[in-house]
Amino acid sequence: MKNSLLYIVTILFFNVLFSQKKVNNNDFNIQQIINNISLPQIPSYKVSVTQFGAKGDSLTNCKRAFDKAMKACEKRNGGKIIVPKGVYTINGPIHFVSNVELHLEEGAKIRFGSNPKDYPLVLTSWEGTMLYNYSPLIYGNSLKNIAITGSGIIDGEAKDTWIQWKPFEENDKQLSREMNHKSTPIKERVFGEGHFLRPQLIQFVNSKNILIEGVKIEDSPFWCVHLLKSKSITLRGIRYNAQNNNNDGLDIEYSSDVLIENIQFNNSDDNIAIKAGRDTEGRSNTTMPSENIVIKNCEFKGLHALVIGSEMSAGVRNVYVNNCRAIGYLKRGIYIKTNSDRGGYIKDIYVTNIDFGEVEDCIYMTSNYHGEGSGLFPSKITDISISNISCIAASNAGIVIEGNPTSKVENITLDNITIKSAKNGMTLINTKNVLFNEVVIGEKQGVPSSVH
Repeated sequence: MKNSLLYIVTILFFNVLFSQKKVNNNDFNIQQIINNISLPQIPSYKVSVTQFGAKGDSLTNCKRAFDKAMKACEKRNGGKIIVPKGVYTINGPIHFVSNVELHLEEGAKIRFGSNPKDYPLVLTSWEGTMLYNYSPLIYGNSLKNIAITGSGIIDGEAKDTWIQWKPFEENDKQLSREMNHKSTPIKERVFGEGHFLRPQLIQFVNSKNILIEGVKIEDSPFWCVHLLKSKSITLRGIRYNAQNNNNDGLDIEYSSDVLIENIQFNNSDDNIAIKAGRDTEGRSNTTMPSENIVIKNCEFKGLHALVIGSEMSAGVRNVYVNNCRAIGYLKRGIYIKTNSDRGGYIKDIYVTNIDFGEVEDCIYMTSNYHGEGSGLFPSKITDISISNISCIAASNAGIVIEGNPTSKVENITLDNITIKSAKNGMTLINTKNVLFNEVVIGEKQGVPSSVH
């Protein structure tokens, strides 16, 4: 009896030590990622868009004034462009140059026109495939030290314009995917006039030392903020009211060293989506996974809170999510998705301390997204730790983990998960080494009932 008790105490002691070591390692790794991120260095030169003729009367086209302000900063190797209180209409995109901060003061609003002819073709990406399409409304390529700050509003003005393209985009979406699968040279993937792929609101490509802070984002044509093939990114204090189709809040793709914190999401699609290219093209970019991403202290509201995939073919790894909460209904809380056309991997994901309210599904991992996939390129989902999660109710499933028969989901740890009610408590298919501790779905069981 004495030896048995000693054995149990020893096991518990080592479990506690292991758990504490893991927490400490995660804290260390998070701090290392944050330490590797550089905020943009902006020269002291300042200009106001009003110096170049911009009028905040909501009627005047301020495109030339914003272009001139950007040019003035470029001549001085950078600077700060101030947008004072007022409503500024811009018929065409804002194209950034390096070492520039666009600052929207309290009461300032930028609203973009929606004539496609005002938006030249640029190198961009659409749902994981590189191509040439209408310029995102705010855009930059191959830049460093860029920032969008302040408390003003960036309005895509899309609800009555760009969004009308949604029913017509299917042929172009399939064409882009066919070009991806056939490795069509990117210079030949030209969309734009005669096509119906909506542009993103804000997109920076091949850039580094990026800051977006404080602004409110509304009414985007497509994804709201898309960071593509970029690194050293800080996204904090952003607010959203973006209710159009495909209005993802943040899409992080082929990007690394990212801090996302204190963001108030209110999006009709994914709040945060971490991606890494699609299918053939993504698998050819394995040196550019999305990695080293820290997400903390955010408020989720919309369709899905945290999403990884489904475009993740170059791989997603080293993602840390901590101390977030949902306000209002979500379709899914934690959603990891891929299919057997993607390939690639999702690994080393650590999610802890999240409070969800009512959802359709609380935790959902699937290798069978939309039931699609040829079976030739199954993805690998492995080494996922999810802990300290609470959920009031799941109208469908509490926990779903669904692997591929030839590539099982494995090494999953679920610790201290409480889901007060769920239609389907748990479904595990094609999994290996799934560990549970303190997982309660439904009413917590107490003392067993007596036979009398």
